[in-house]
Amino acid sequence: MKALLSRCEAVALVFILTLYFNASYQLTGLEVCSLCGGTVQNNTYVDNFCSSSAGRLDKRCCLANDNSSDPERIIGLDLSNCSLTQVEDLSGASTVVVIDLSLNPITNISNEVFQGFLDLNFLILPEDIACPGGNASWQQIEVKQGNQLCKDQKNMCNQTGQMSMNCPENSLCGPYGPGSFECRCAENYHGYKCLRQAEFPVLKVFGPLAASTVVISFLLWITQRRKAKSL
Repeated sequence: MKALLSRCEAVALVFILTLYFNASYQLTGLEVCSLCGGTVQNNTYVDNFCSSSAGRLDKRCCLANDNSSDPERIIGLDLSNCSLTQVEDLSGASTVVVIDLSLNPITNISNEVFQGFLDLNFLILPEDIACPGGNASWQQIEVKQGNQLCKDQKNMCNQTGQMSMNCPENSLCGPYGPGSFECRCAENYHGYKCLRQAEFPVLKVFGPLAASTVVISFLLWITQRRKAKSL
């Protein structure tokens, strides 16, 4: 029995450490701003947006210059003309409003790249790259001056006859970026397909800080458990 518990503890520890290191490898906001050398060029989409929004430029990013709790909140990202052939991780810029990926030899972009980008309302792509989610995800799509322009992201949960049937009972549809949605458990429900009911809040934690907290808690649990056995 003791051997079985030790094996379970080891498997759980490996799983948690894997979760932690995977989260740690996600690009942070500052790293996203340095994906391409140089700075935001004058009179580009991001530069004009940043000026009109009273933001401040930092490398390839426009940062919100307001009194929010996050002084490094990215609202504009200019990765144009960066010789990018693929785009895989922009998670550090999930608060962005405008992204410019034009003038890059990109062959394809997965919709998953923009999952969680709830505020993204203007996306500039190479002409032969389709807007993520297609017409169902944007109020306006047009080709202009050799660029594909995706404007005004639609809420995938507010379209008549769509999405509502895809969420299980006791859950609500929530937007999750262009072409994506997520099912969120209604209040007091949690677990698989939101079938469990409870009167306590269910806390969802993500990212390196949350993962490290879980790792530390687990290690403390093992340590205290072994100390208790030795008494």
